[in-house]
Amino acid sequence: MALEEIRLDITGMSCSACVASVEKIISGQKEVEEVSVNLALNRALVTINTKNVNALEDLVVVFNQSKYKASIHSKKNSNPKDAKAKLRIQGIKVLTAVILAIPTLWLTMFSSSLGDFASFDARLTLAMITTIPVYFWSGWSFHTSAWSSLGQRTTNMDVLIHLGASVAFLWSILVTISTGVDGFPGVISNAEHVFFDGVVFIIGFVLIGNYLEASAKIKATDAIDSLMELRPNNARLVLDEGRKDTETKSVEMIPINSLIKVLAGETIPLDGLLEDSKASVDESTMTGESYPVRKSSGDEALAGTIVLDGTIYIRTTKNYDDCLLNGIIELVERAQMNKAPIQRLVDRISEIFVPIVVILAILASLFWATIGGNLIDNPMNSNIELALMVLISTLVIACPCALGLATPTALVVGTGAGAKNGLLIKGIEALEISHKCDTLVLDKTGTITSGKPRVSHIEILDGEIKEILSLASALESESNHPLASAIHKSWSNVTSERPEVEDIRTIAGMGLVGKLNEQVVAVGNRELLEDVGVDFSEDISSKLEKSSSKGVSIVLVSQGSRIIGWIELTDRVRESSKIAVKKAKQMGFEVIMLTGDNQNSANTIAEKVGITNVIANVKPDQKANHISSLQENGHIVAMLGDGINDAAALSQANIGLAMGAGSDIALDAADFVIVRNDLIDAVSSLDLGRATMRRIRTNLAWAFVYNLIGIPLAMGVLLPLTGMLLPPSFAAAAMALSSVSVVANSLILRWWSPIQE
Repeated sequence: MALEEIRLDITGMSCSACVASVEKIISGQKEVEEVSVNLALNRALVTINTKNVNALEDLVVVFNQSKYKASIHSKKNSNPKDAKAKLRIQGIKVLTAVILAIPTLWLTMFSSSLGDFASFDARLTLAMITTIPVYFWSGWSFHTSAWSSLGQRTTNMDVLIHLGASVAFLWSILVTISTGVDGFPGVISNAEHVFFDGVVFIIGFVLIGNYLEASAKIKATDAIDSLMELRPNNARLVLDEGRKDTETKSVEMIPINSLIKVLAGETIPLDGLLEDSKASVDESTMTGESYPVRKSSGDEALAGTIVLDGTIYIRTTKNYDDCLLNGIIELVERAQMNKAPIQRLVDRISEIFVPIVVILAILASLFWATIGGNLIDNPMNSNIELALMVLISTLVIACPCALGLATPTALVVGTGAGAKNGLLIKGIEALEISHKCDTLVLDKTGTITSGKPRVSHIEILDGEIKEILSLASALESESNHPLASAIHKSWSNVTSERPEVEDIRTIAGMGLVGKLNEQVVAVGNRELLEDVGVDFSEDISSKLEKSSSKGVSIVLVSQGSRIIGWIELTDRVRESSKIAVKKAKQMGFEVIMLTGDNQNSANTIAEKVGITNVIANVKPDQKANHISSLQENGHIVAMLGDGINDAAALSQANIGLAMGAGSDIALDAADFVIVRNDLIDAVSSLDLGRATMRRIRTNLAWAFVYNLIGIPLAMGVLLPLTGMLLPPSFAAAAMALSSVSVVANSLILRWWSPIQE
């Protein structure tokens, strides 16, 4: 089965009930395997079986027959300008409603009699005239959406708005007409209350709420939009070896290993390595690093970063689609589109919420129209007027906008804040787990340390330095481990010759073996050398133990049955590691070092950064087992690593965090990616996860509490005790306020900042 993920831009959604309807329509197509809809982004992530080449086109055609419309999302067209243009039109409708609400309120509530107008009551007629533009123009989208939704046997927020406003509008028109036309029933002709003010305030407040929500959504997506704007469309391609001639070409047309020219002040268009040039580069947009980074020949340059001084030449190492910037955008978009498990529950509730509210509103109005109105001192002229007010207020106050926006807005803002600071959230489920996490497991090399060890000493036992380094470098040519790089560098400083070793094999977690002149040669730890037949005398064992106590990494070298020496390597502890460990402990984490290095070396590094729980001499295939053991003992584990040997452990952990400079396998296995390769950013990402989940939970709590309080008030629960009844205009204001407050609460995440060193 050929599966492909497609993003669709959706129009016509207004609440979480709409989300449920859209998901039902899309998932109903036979080629669709999975669908996730995001209300804040107005977008759907669809996993579709592309074995049918027309599957996507068929899906869009069928979907567009509903009240909602879909179009294939384009990365290039992800521009906020369209959203801002729609927001301006929405603002005009809001302004119209607000301006006309003032005279309508005065005419309905405060004005005395203005006489007659062609036998009709002039005051009510003028109120009707000021209401008509609001109902038919400003509120037209509510009516069309409601009828379309009902026609498909679904319900959403617009159904409640339409029913509430229409009942109020129809009643008020009938009362107005009855002042000049005979024959109306007494319940209408004798009515003293009209709800023209309720109509304009219902539509006006909802429009204001929608306008503020739309504006907040644009702000929420600022981070991803700003990242997209960093992508240059063109680059200067160098055409000749003298670098005099250049040609401006689309970045998509420039292949790997091309030489491009970038001037001071320009944005680097593609990932690559600097060649014969140096400059200061502003990488703040990619990593959150506020200070410029000095780059020289051989250093990596990232697309989206800015050259501050001097002209540079870059040899491209990736094409346009594979650049880190595009990878970040892809990760953030995917994270924002995925649906947290808690939101799936909310969507299921919202799907049945609107029908239940309609039933409750009708039952409450029937109660006050019949029995209830006779049991109290009725504040209205008749039981029918009381019932209408209860019906309208209940329908309006219960709109599930806040429920629908609670999770996605916090998610969009949180992932955007992370992206701005080089913290990428891949797995949304990990956000829900992060606030429960109690254990942080850290790899040593490249995580706590810089991952760039250097040779500090060579112990000669049965050979010479040149022989030891040459043999070690020859074997390590099959390895990409940081220790191998250090050995190669040390070898190149001593000689350019090395033996041709055959049949080189990697023994996971131990080292490498091969054949030289029919003899077995090996480089690695003591266990490996003993396996290939090397005997360790008491003298050698004593020396080895003494060297290990210094806290260095030791690589033993053997030829045949004799050990010819070993190489000692040291790795610098990152400056921020001690602060990061301290902060992690303050956040309540139990911090554990899990490393394949020897116990003495691990203990030395752990002591420097304040870690007391150390698990050393762990083979790659054993790391996942240690994580599993912690989980079996009740721990919820976050694991940070950077290498291929960490991939299984990252997958096993409840939350996997990977350094951005780590292996592709480790990055694929992780839930969080740390672009800046700094332990303190890993702790910051967990803090961001917790902060985002706090916003989601407070949003949902507010949305549910608001409905639990607001709906009974609108139904008139307090009327017998206090005489209080919630007018439709107040209900509309409360509903709009709930949605705006949820979005505003989410936007607080925009001011979240990483932990500082």
